[in-house]
Amino acid sequence: MTDGTAEGLTEGADGRRRCWWPGEAPDYLAYHDDEWGRPVLDDHRLFEKLCLEGFQSGLSWLTILRKREGFRRAFRGFDFAEVARFGPRDVERLLQDASIVRHRGKIEASIHNAARALEVVEDQGSLAAFFWSFEPPPDERPSRVDRASIDATTPASTRLAKALKRRGFRFVGPTTAYAFMQAMGMVNDHLDGCFARDEVERARAALTRPSPPRAS
Repeated sequence: MTDGTAEGLTEGADGRRRCWWPGEAPDYLAYHDDEWGRPVLDDHRLFEKLCLEGFQSGLSWLTILRKREGFRRAFRGFDFAEVARFGPRDVERLLQDASIVRHRGKIEASIHNAARALEVVEDQGSLAAFFWSFEPPPDERPSRVDRASIDATTPASTRLAKALKRRGFRFVGPTTAYAFMQAMGMVNDHLDGCFARDEVERARAALTRPSPPRAS
C-alpha cells in the first residue's frame, strides 16, 4: 500500500490517515474524528443514537447527521422521559417538521421506544448499564484490517437486537443494533492505521463500565 487507500484508508489534507467512509465532507469528517466509536455512558445520548440509527435505515448517515439538531429540537433533546409522553398530536407535529425525517413508523417507534427505555432504567438502573452488558468478549473483537473485515451484523448485535425485541423495542434489528454499537463505542471499528483507532482504544481502556444493580 502506498497511499492508504488499498486498505480502506484515506489521507486527508491534514496528513492524517482515517477510514474511507466520511469522504471529504467537513461535518462527516468531524463526526468520524471526534465522535464515532468513542464510548458513551450518558443515557440521553445513548437513546439519541439508538433513535437516529433507526431513522437512518434506508438513508445515508450524512442525511441524518445534517438533520441531527432538528431531531434534537423535535425530540426534546432525546430526554426519553419527555418523549414517552408524546401523543397523537406530537406525531402529527413531527410529521410536519421538515428538519427531521418525516416517517410515521419511525417517529412512532421512537416514542414507543422511549417508554421501553424508561422500563429498562427501572429494571437495570440506566440504559448505559443495559447496553454495555452486551459488549462482545475479546474473542469476538477481530482486527479491522480493511473495509471488507467489517460485517453488517455480529453475534453480539444479534444478541442485543433479540434482547431489545423481548423488551418491546421497535425498529432495532441486528444491523441497526450493530451500527448503534459502533457509534456508541461498544466496539472499535476504526480501521487499523486510522489515527482515531488508537485514541478510541485508549478511551475504551480507561472506561469504567456501568453495571446493573445487584438483586437484593
